[in-house]
Amino acid sequence: MPLNRRKFLEKSAVTGAAVGLAGAVGAPAAQAAETRKKHVKRYSLTVMGTTDLHGHVFNWDYFKDAEYKDTAGNAQGLSRISTLVNQVRAEKGRRNTLLLDAGDTIQGTPLTYYYAKVDPITAKGGPVHPMAAAMNAIGYDAVALGNHEFNYGIETLRKFEEQCDFPLLGANALDAKTLRPAFPPYFIKKFHVKGAPPVKVAVLGLTNPGIAIWDKAYVQGKLTFPGLEEQAAKWVPRLRSMGADVVVVSAHSGSSGTSSYGDQLPYVENSAALVAQQVPGIDAILVGHAHVEIPELKVTNTKSGKTVVLSEPLAYAERLSLFDFELVFEKGRWSVESVSSRVLNSNTVADDPKITKLLKDDHDVVVAYVNQVVGTATETLTTVEARYKDAPIIDLITKVQEDVVRAALASTEYASLPVIAQASPFSRTSEIPAGKVTIRDLSSLYVYDNTLVAKLMTGAQIKAYLEYSAEYFVQTAAGAVVDVEKLTNAANRPDYNYDYVSGLRYEIDIAQAAGSRIKNLTYNGAALDDAQKFVFAVNNYRANGGGAFPHVASATELWSESTEIRTRIAEWVTAKGVLDPKDFASVDWKLTRDGTPVF
Repeated sequence: MPLNRRKFLEKSAVTGAAVGLAGAVGAPAAQAAETRKKHVKRYSLTVMGTTDLHGHVFNWDYFKDAEYKDTAGNAQGLSRISTLVNQVRAEKGRRNTLLLDAGDTIQGTPLTYYYAKVDPITAKGGPVHPMAAAMNAIGYDAVALGNHEFNYGIETLRKFEEQCDFPLLGANALDAKTLRPAFPPYFIKKFHVKGAPPVKVAVLGLTNPGIAIWDKAYVQGKLTFPGLEEQAAKWVPRLRSMGADVVVVSAHSGSSGTSSYGDQLPYVENSAALVAQQVPGIDAILVGHAHVEIPELKVTNTKSGKTVVLSEPLAYAERLSLFDFELVFEKGRWSVESVSSRVLNSNTVADDPKITKLLKDDHDVVVAYVNQVVGTATETLTTVEARYKDAPIIDLITKVQEDVVRAALASTEYASLPVIAQASPFSRTSEIPAGKVTIRDLSSLYVYDNTLVAKLMTGAQIKAYLEYSAEYFVQTAAGAVVDVEKLTNAANRPDYNYDYVSGLRYEIDIAQAAGSRIKNLTYNGAALDDAQKFVFAVNNYRANGGGAFPHVASATELWSESTEIRTRIAEWVTAKGVLDPKDFASVDWKLTRDGTPVF
């Protein structure tokens, strides 16, 4: 191209730049590139995501029979999420958005319990599950399976699946016999762009391997759950070969790379970041399971060098994750130019009246159910101090478990063995007030849908179990000031992985190192015999290895049932009529430092 000297000199004069011949020749080339750039097709896509909804449709606390409130000012419920989704769709254009969820949908509130057990969706002519109704109305495109989807058994899950207008994805939920996916592994949607081929978006759903432990009673021999990394490595290349321009993973798995079940499984529980790091071809991951808020986490894939964007919205519909994709069409194909993510807070909007109207009747039925009076309490019982003091309210749980197991084994060869029980301080705010006791009061004490199992254990095994449980406390020197807010949850162990054990007497010396804290352990007034056999009444989560407590998962199972412990507590209180601590409370343990009581 000949040099236009006049334009060159004019340009040099304006910029004051000393431009050489090579620069002058490059200028038209740059202009041509800019012209081409203007003609390149671009497309903006927004993927919205929720996770760990756990049956929260409204901003309502069934346990307090009031609007949900917390100190952070959060709001909950799909009715709020619906409003946020409507706003995003109005801004971006519905045809340019995708709505996903990363699992744990049908368990977690009295609402979900009611439609699984009291008026079950599996009954002939049964109701539509409120979560299916709400998510259909909001217009979810796909939902990954969470571990809590299996809590009520496969029949309930399959009925819920049938009622949903969207697929439940689980590429690593395999039929145990054929090793083929038992649920759809992926979902593909095309987004049309004027003057260019459609953008093809693939969503791969991955669930948690821990289901094999936590819901063994329902899935053993029927389903198997291999690791997320290996299944992503299998499916992502397939999705790319099928023409996927964008690959999003919806994973019911946290990002920490840790597991709560120790070495019981060869698969990582919280492996979303590992998937991003190890499996090339993924653009973004909607993270679930961990109940933490991650607006944006960028992970570099070690094989491709590309950045994968992860986001986890807070549980219970408190947040909505937004992934904004910018795509460009060049050389005959679409490619992702950039991805960013953020979260929207559901406390910034009001309920969607469409969802409120749709679910009001279901909600009202459950409110009436949980407010049924089943007994009378002689005094107020609370869990406020239960994590560091032996609280009568937790003794109620262990007493009920002991009584149920003792009755179940009454006519067996194990009838003469002593029965002991475990229970955890699940909540720090549960209260059974003096006076009338309702189902919601008792439900707030036992918030999980666990069932009861009887295991055969020895004294030595029980001592090891207690030592492991005592790791929950932060080592505190005898002379140090005790701050109860800093005394527990050592190594980030959650409250539900600290156990009381009834029927024994023991001290937990928190001045000692973990593993050497259980002191003066006795049964029936005498030092515990390592060989003594006990029937250990435990919840199914613990019995199957949840929390990685020693010995219990491998111990011989003597009996189990499908009735929830929460229901057994309600039955026990109903039968008694009066809830009096003299019928269940006992001082089994206390915290000490070098033998001196802490409290």
